[in-house]
Amino acid sequence: MTHLRLGEVGVWTYQLDLQPADRARAAAAELESLGFGALWISDARRREIFTNASLLLEATSRLVVATGIASIYGRDPTTMACAQKTLAEAFPGRFLLGLGVSHKSIVEGQRGHVYGPPAETMRAYLLAMSGVEYQSPEPPAGGCPTILGAMGPRMLELARDLTAGAHPYHTTPEHTHRAREILGPAAFLAPEQSVIFDEDPARARATARSRVSKTLRHPAYARNLLRLGFSEADFAAGGSDRLIDSLVAWGDQAAVAKRLRAHIEAGADHVAVQVIAADDRILPWQEWRLLAGAVSMVRN
Repeated sequence: MTHLRLGEVGVWTYQLDLQPADRARAAAAELESLGFGALWISDARRREIFTNASLLLEATSRLVVATGIASIYGRDPTTMACAQKTLAEAFPGRFLLGLGVSHKSIVEGQRGHVYGPPAETMRAYLLAMSGVEYQSPEPPAGGCPTILGAMGPRMLELARDLTAGAHPYHTTPEHTHRAREILGPAAFLAPEQSVIFDEDPARARATARSRVSKTLRHPAYARNLLRLGFSEADFAAGGSDRLIDSLVAWGDQAAVAKRLRAHIEAGADHVAVQVIAADDRILPWQEWRLLAGAVSMVRN
């Protein structure tokens, strides 16, 4: 991963997908000018993730675009491998492929596929990708890193053994510490961290619950939180204060910087920060600028 320069903090967002393409491209360039090293985009029912990555890469000159994550149920291994290598060839050192198994409700309810055992399905998929013969000009040597959206021990072990690292989503610094122990010292570790720039506890937690309550519907996130010591009681009514405060960093720049530093001290190489705002249709420029300031505080 040394050839990819993501820096310690990047921006994780699907909000650009809600903007016209030209505005999204301009926003990516502005995020680059704010000093962020990476832009993480999601694979949902919005823009197709590889096409979207190419639009954002073309609009910038240094920014790494990372997929967090590209669903293995959206493309067969040949298509995934060729898309990855196409972008790595066109934008050397600027594309990072994050793969994931998504969730059963999405895979079967929205995509119409059969959801297989996560670790076994991912292992077979990665092995199939490794056997793909790419018949166009090869990307630069070492220019096609893959990481996994991994939370549980088995998927983290798979990330360690068959990929460059892991991108855990919706977790805590304690999970980052546990993930680093499983991954070992060499693998790349980039957890996602949600933040809210609001110093009012009641308002910030209410905003956080509106997002956390949706993720708790997916069993994989709930299982991960149970492994971290939370209980079913913490999931009630959108999440206990303890759960909300553990998953979402809220407050001023110093509070956000403290949480980002906690991930880095726990073993993260990079933190992908998702700003939670009141209206996703409006790009959170004020918050992104505050985040850029918080990044400088992390380094000091």
